[in-house]
Amino acid sequence: MAPRARLNPLRPALAPRPRHLRRERLRLRDGARTTLYVARYDLRRTDVRVVRLARPAPLEAYCRDGGWNEAIGGGFYERPSLTPLGELVTGGVTRPHVPFAAPYGDLRACLHVAGGGVAIDRRDRLPADPVGDLLQAGPLLVHGGAPLAGDAEGFSAGSHQFDSDITAGRHPRAAIGLTRRGELLAVACDGRADDEAGLTMRELAEAMAALGATQAMNLDGGGSTSLVCAGRLRNVPREAHGIGLPGGRVVPTAIVFRPR
Repeated sequence: MAPRARLNPLRPALAPRPRHLRRERLRLRDGARTTLYVARYDLRRTDVRVVRLARPAPLEAYCRDGGWNEAIGGGFYERPSLTPLGELVTGGVTRPHVPFAAPYGDLRACLHVAGGGVAIDRRDRLPADPVGDLLQAGPLLVHGGAPLAGDAEGFSAGSHQFDSDITAGRHPRAAIGLTRRGELLAVACDGRADDEAGLTMRELAEAMAALGATQAMNLDGGGSTSLVCAGRLRNVPREAHGIGLPGGRVVPTAIVFRPR
């Protein structure tokens, strides 16, 4: 299926960017535009970890204090408790979380990191008792290189566990993906501004496939969308009403990357 979105590199930004990060302008079918931030990591040279922040914090501040230069915001969470929503395993230990309402916990996509390997797939296609790290979010956006449509993981039916139906409308989004070239993609898009439309879930899936992802899944987005590269927050987080969130929103989980 041909992607509906066209990726066009922007002119170099005034601020220096790391070589593994691209900032691109996405033109959508109806003429709307949004900015996409794409970080690529060679998995042969990168360690990937899921972390639960001991003290939830904005991602840029957490990275600065913890010595991480590269990270993307992780899974969903309940408010105001900031308890992770969806299965969470770090170091082979299941961490406190609120399970997704049945039957969706058996379906919703996960990132699984174990023994140096990284997998992204639906929960029922991953080990029942995972070792290593596992972060559940979803939906699965790309499978076998093809963008997925519909709501097979029940996010509309299960929207009572969220602030809203995350499948509806254009918003800031975040995603993680794997390519045939052995790369991991960490992607965020802006939104909620006059010149930043955001993406629908379907548009995000098409963008990830166009970037070369063979497997990809959605992460927590909206005001929680945060991508840190070379120690700096690269996207522009905004609340639902469009007000900016300097430094980003407080998050309880993240996916971090470090050179081997």
